[in-house]
Amino acid sequence: MIPYKDDNPQLITPYATYSLVTLNIFCWLVVQNSGVEPEFTKSICEYALFSTEFTNENLTNDCQKNNIGITGIFSSMFLHGSWLHLLGNMLFLWIFGGNVEDSMGSFRFIIFYFISGSIAAFFQIISDLGSIVPMVGASGAIGGVMGAYILLYPRVKVHIFVFFILAFPLRIPAYVMLGYWFGLQLISGITTDSSSGGVAFWAHVGGFLGGAILSVIFKDEELLCGHEYYGWSTRKDPKNIWEIPENKHNHE
Repeated sequence: MIPYKDDNPQLITPYATYSLVTLNIFCWLVVQNSGVEPEFTKSICEYALFSTEFTNENLTNDCQKNNIGITGIFSSMFLHGSWLHLLGNMLFLWIFGGNVEDSMGSFRFIIFYFISGSIAAFFQIISDLGSIVPMVGASGAIGGVMGAYILLYPRVKVHIFVFFILAFPLRIPAYVMLGYWFGLQLISGITTDSSSGGVAFWAHVGGFLGGAILSVIFKDEELLCGHEYYGWSTRKDPKNIWEIPENKHNHE
């Protein structure tokens, strides 16, 4: 399932979301040289996060890396392993980030984003202490954004492409789409051996749970009070905002 938009109006200009997307793209193009060597490997060695930085073990892979400790948690959020990795993360951040920023304001959203990413990194570290596999990507922090979204806007409809032999569009509630995503990460984390690399499923799980909890703390009720798509019980089933209501058609 690949989302491409949601039926959730934007109330404020999401400057923080725009800035995060821009910074991630900049780091990929400039710091990581669009995945071209030798800059790509150098960026991973220097700025990725390694569990060994927190277990006082020496790196035994090919990286000659100065131990940068906790700063690696933040720098790793702006690195990616491929074009596909980057584009997938930015798509999810673009779709879900703006409305979560709506609920908090730009400054609080930035703090929320980095705390969610830090929680995600912690989950991945404790899942495989002493791992020499580098951790990169914004997906842990974006998992936090999705965790917040499912609590703040659970009934909003999300438009997705479903791939089953052929791709076809579908419109489903956010709690279904995001709940399915979280369940998939949890099951994959339990059943997958991450010691040889691959997807950091536990970072996704940790970020999602952290973001859901943090959203209760960081949301601003004054920003949300006029949002008809907020919450479960006090609002009708959200309509598609791109559809013109019948009683508002122009008549000639």
